[in-house]
Amino acid sequence: MDISHLINLSMNYTLDNKCYLPCLSVLRRDAPSKIEAMVYEPVICLILQGSKVTSIGDQAVELRSGDALLVSHDLPVVSRITRASVEHPYLALILSLDLRLVRGLYDQVGDAVVIEGDIPARSLSPGAAEPGWLSPLVRYLELMDSPLDAEVLGPSILREVHYRLLLSPIGRMLRNLLVADSHASRIAKAIRQVRGGFRSPLSIADLAKTAGMSASSFHEHFKAVTGTTPLQYQKDLRLIEARALLAGRAHTVTQAAFAVGYESPTHFSRDYSRKFGIPPSRDLREAPTAAA
Repeated sequence: MDISHLINLSMNYTLDNKCYLPCLSVLRRDAPSKIEAMVYEPVICLILQGSKVTSIGDQAVELRSGDALLVSHDLPVVSRITRASVEHPYLALILSLDLRLVRGLYDQVGDAVVIEGDIPARSLSPGAAEPGWLSPLVRYLELMDSPLDAEVLGPSILREVHYRLLLSPIGRMLRNLLVADSHASRIAKAIRQVRGGFRSPLSIADLAKTAGMSASSFHEHFKAVTGTTPLQYQKDLRLIEARALLAGRAHTVTQAAFAVGYESPTHFSRDYSRKFGIPPSRDLREAPTAAA
């Protein structure tokens, strides 16, 4: 597939007169970015132009044009666009994954799927874009000029994209996630519990019980899947939320610290500076003021 064709399609998709395609978005940046933190939900991200570094815990991946990243679990990641300019902006296609759709597809194919040479099953799964899932993704993007085609044909093309991803080498963790009682699916249950109560004290014993594992086994498998420990995962969720609060300028640093579950503003400031490279007070000062 010619990347230049995808670049042109993606640039056109950002125009106001193009119809909305469910689950699909295009990210464009005209300059390298500072460190950004966000929670990735299950997606497939395809880099069309420029480059970006994304990391969580001990996992770090650098993505360039033609590279893809499949995220199978909810992950608090840190990223930075490293190459972008006005003449050659950073461009990425992002498709949100419908896990219910993937689960239905997996029920049809199940254990019959055998992929030779799978990459290690991790929740951040990088790899080169493959024609199998890239071709239907292009066809989906090409529907932007016809709302009727998008409405009628879009769901079936999305289904094909999910099916091709499920069978691809990059989709190994996605398959593991859908296997009943797998480590990946158990950890996903624990992740939902952490996300729902990240402001409260974390109980490893309770999380291990949710996952149906011993505390030591839970800790090992949590890190194997996410690349980080349960405590660090919770801390990252807190810091990402705190940064969003400071960006809104409705909270002081101390208020933001308490709002996300910290008991000590000093401890919060230290963790924040280590995570983002600048103290929270500076982020608050530099946050844009809302228009009058």
